[in-house]
Amino acid sequence: MEDPVTNLPEPPDSKFVLNELQLRIASGVAAALIALLFVYWGSIPFAILVFLAAAVMSWEWGGIVRNDGADTAGILHIVAIGAAALLANLGMAGLALAAVAIGAITVAALLLGQDRAKLSSTGVLYTGLPVVALGWLRGDDAFGFQSVLFILIVVAVTDTAAYISGRLLGGPKLWPAVSPKKTWAGLIGGIFAAAIAGAVFSRFLGSGSAFWLAGLGLVLGLIAQGGDLAESALKRRFGRKDSSQLIPGHGGFMDRMDGIVTASMAAALLALMIDAYAPARALLYGE
Repeated sequence: MEDPVTNLPEPPDSKFVLNELQLRIASGVAAALIALLFVYWGSIPFAILVFLAAAVMSWEWGGIVRNDGADTAGILHIVAIGAAALLANLGMAGLALAAVAIGAITVAALLLGQDRAKLSSTGVLYTGLPVVALGWLRGDDAFGFQSVLFILIVVAVTDTAAYISGRLLGGPKLWPAVSPKKTWAGLIGGIFAAAIAGAVFSRFLGSGSAFWLAGLGLVLGLIAQGGDLAESALKRRFGRKDSSQLIPGHGGFMDRMDGIVTASMAAALLALMIDAYAPARALLYGE
């Protein structure tokens, strides 16, 4: 009779986990410092950074879905994103959304009849809508910097805390068919840390209510984890582990930005419902 204890799967090597964590943290810190610099620098530099990140993600999306991110559809995809970034930075969020929609329709028409036309078109929305959301929020002069910084911090804290708590605590898998490594412990640890980060954010920058931002951090953290799972589902469908190998320890830009994609869109939608004329303040204060 087999011993059930000896047949349990061996835990990952602690040295490997530590090295992987160090690589992830180093890459994450470098990316965070670059993002912080551009966010603080102003709306125009930030729009350039967002466009460049979205352009790389567009290329990665094409590589996953069509095995070619530099084909005609990929070029049109990036052009649409560039137009959206420019219009959003000029304060024309409505026209920026129109540019994204036109780009999605054009890509779908170009690939009409092909198996992956719908997914290629969806990619324009996936990379374009966050460009508009972040540009619109950053363009709010009074609180634009703080609102975008809040989103970036919440997503970064969620990802890091989810990774650490999931590795340390283990336990039941969250959705093994889509993402074998994610656990319920990681999800709970991630969103709990996001709530704490939201409350701390209000104290350090003096922006918003600690209670409101804690709740907002928890919700955005949960949505960010949903974005992570959605990207994992896309990669699993096409047999990919990472979207690319551009970022050490993280894979590609899509692997790093998936949470920001969904969290930024949710944040912009919430701000729109509260006060479309002062979206960044609406997001931070809930009024």
